[in-house]
Amino acid sequence: MARPCSSSSSAAARLLLLLAAVAAALQAAGAAPPVASGFIRKSCRATQYPSVCEQSLAAYGGSPPPRSPRELAHAALAVSADRARAASAYVGRLCGSRSGSGDGSPRRGAGAKKGSAAAGPVRDCLENLADSVGHLRDAAQEIGGAGMARAGTRAFRWHLSNVQTWCSAALTDENTCLDGLSSRAVDAATRAAVRGRVVEVAQVTSNALALVNKVGPGY
Repeated sequence: MARPCSSSSSAAARLLLLLAAVAAALQAAGAAPPVASGFIRKSCRATQYPSVCEQSLAAYGGSPPPRSPRELAHAALAVSADRARAASAYVGRLCGSRSGSGDGSPRRGAGAKKGSAAAGPVRDCLENLADSVGHLRDAAQEIGGAGMARAGTRAFRWHLSNVQTWCSAALTDENTCLDGLSSRAVDAATRAAVRGRVVEVAQVTSNALALVNKVGPGY
């Protein structure tokens, strides 16, 4: 005759179920997107795309997290540079230029065929994005440099002006790319694919510029 289950076996089964539920909850929590801090949320209200601002900066991997307008602007510029580099690599693969080397700059003559989209507006867009990457890197390096250490000084204002100029130039490059995609020489599928990537870059760059403009003497 079979022996009935003991209370200890029942307790062990309940414990296993509890542990499984806890593991599932932890896995779900780990998959959830990072949450922006109160400082980031408040700062992003000054940008044109606040939800994009919050999401991109919440996912920023810098440590410690930004706690001042200058640190936040630096993080935003770093995010923009990363997004621009990724978009440049994507467009490079799309037009056959093999530009996915990591620095965002196109390798001239590395596969663009005459008569293809790569020979026209898309190729121009790739060069615009390469310029944008360079400008954003320069801006991020400048705002994180020692020259910005003394707020309110003439040197501080000069360095901040450089950051604003480079960030504005990057945004111009991105918008120039978008304008060029309206050409009839670009087929609809290519236009949609490239535009989606570049619009994302332009939005984070616009946000970065807004945050740079909030860096003042009391940063």
